[in-house]
Amino acid sequence: MSTYIIHPIVIGTKVFDKGMMTYQHDYGTPYTIPIYSWYLEGGDKKILIDTGEMHPVQSAEREAAIGGRIHTIEEGLTRYNLTPADIDIVIHTHLHADHCENDYKCSKARFFIHEQELLTIKNPHPLDFRYVEDYILEIEANNQIEIVREDREILAGISVMHTPIHTPGGMTVFIDTAKGKAAITGFCVIKENFEPPARIRAMEMEVIPPGTHINTYEAYDLMIQVRDMADIILPLHEPEFAGTPSIG
Repeated sequence: MSTYIIHPIVIGTKVFDKGMMTYQHDYGTPYTIPIYSWYLEGGDKKILIDTGEMHPVQSAEREAAIGGRIHTIEEGLTRYNLTPADIDIVIHTHLHADHCENDYKCSKARFFIHEQELLTIKNPHPLDFRYVEDYILEIEANNQIEIVREDREILAGISVMHTPIHTPGGMTVFIDTAKGKAAITGFCVIKENFEPPARIRAMEMEVIPPGTHINTYEAYDLMIQVRDMADIILPLHEPEFAGTPSIG
């Protein structure tokens, strides 16, 4: 059985209204989220989940807000004696710009992307301004993309599940670790989405859908499914992991 250690690397941040994470709750509360690239250590392949921002804002204020350091992708990978060109595989949770701006630097990697996400980035809905096709043009031209059309295993111990919650082609990544099966969510949420406060649970809500989603009811049901499939939930923008060197 192949198992991995997951290393969260902060490669960007956003400062916005907390309601962007927690549907119908905490609007008007300023909130800073980390943007991660997750390095999976184990096996004979160098694997990243997402590639983060190209030019992250690196400030003491933002680092204090998330409780960890903010890196460029080069700085983050140096911690593991790697460069972007060393990466063999990138799995994309989705293709919003902040998750794929460094794709072109991973010049030798195979990119696993859901077909619905590739269709959407070429023709996004006017409501979703977060897609910028320019960031994948180079890997597309270089034939580095492997299209994912169904839930599948990528490598032993790593599989993906289509979770169209935040975007049409979002994929949750399941990773076997020594401490159980971890799920890096394919949708933009924080820990509170999976562990709502008492006032939300009192409304008989088990989870809080993300603030930006494509179908609220489906989002809720898929979140329950992901939660029940994993031993360790890694919400895509949870600040807790910014100061965590490894998981699993």
